[in-house]
Amino acid sequence: MPRIARVQLLVTCLVDRLFPETGMAVVRILEKLGVAVDCPAAQTCCGQPAFNAGFRDDARALARHTVDVFSASPAPVVIPSGSCGDMVIHQYAALLADDPVYATRARDLAARTFEFTQFLVEQLGVTDLGRTGEGTVAYHACCHGLRGLGIRDQPTTLIDHVDGLTRVPLPEHDVCCGFGGLFAVKMSDISSAMLARKLDCIERCGASTIAVTDVSCAMHMAGGLHRRGSPVTVRHVADLLDPGDPS
Repeated sequence: MPRIARVQLLVTCLVDRLFPETGMAVVRILEKLGVAVDCPAAQTCCGQPAFNAGFRDDARALARHTVDVFSASPAPVVIPSGSCGDMVIHQYAALLADDPVYATRARDLAARTFEFTQFLVEQLGVTDLGRTGEGTVAYHACCHGLRGLGIRDQPTTLIDHVDGLTRVPLPEHDVCCGFGGLFAVKMSDISSAMLARKLDCIERCGASTIAVTDVSCAMHMAGGLHRRGSPVTVRHVADLLDPGDPS
């Protein structure tokens, strides 16, 4: 497998603003593996909220900006989010299909963009980071990662190599938690019902921690668990694998 010495991190809006520790965990993991990490300062939203809301012109402007920012270097792009990853990998080329310049550049960017766990397992060939842990963990498959990017075994493979951590099955692990970005705001009643079903499954599985690949799903489920008074935590896979995490 070819040596990858440097990557670019597309940190995502929610990680940047609400879960910066997850972004730092990604950096520490990659650096421990000998991969230098650049985080271009000019990056901003990938455009997915505008895209999902139907504001295609706004989404195109953000897509062009992101293409410009991450085309300054030929290094691979790593994204700790299946939803933002799907946006860059699949939706940019469709959005910019009628732009003869940016369509080609969008396809080039898509070809070297990877969700975090995919990058570790498929590009670096890493499954065991030498981490230790304790307790029980269940994995929730986030929708865009699972259905858009085909993320299935990569996260659980990494989790299963954490010594001392026991993975237990989560009923309906591949069923949406109800977040869906703007969906949770525009259709809050449906979103709340979906969340309640997901929380019931979480409480039945008996895990002390739920692992995810998107902090958006983590935020949604963690909020619901907190309101129920549940001790179960929800963590991004990177946080479980973080070599700087004392837990």
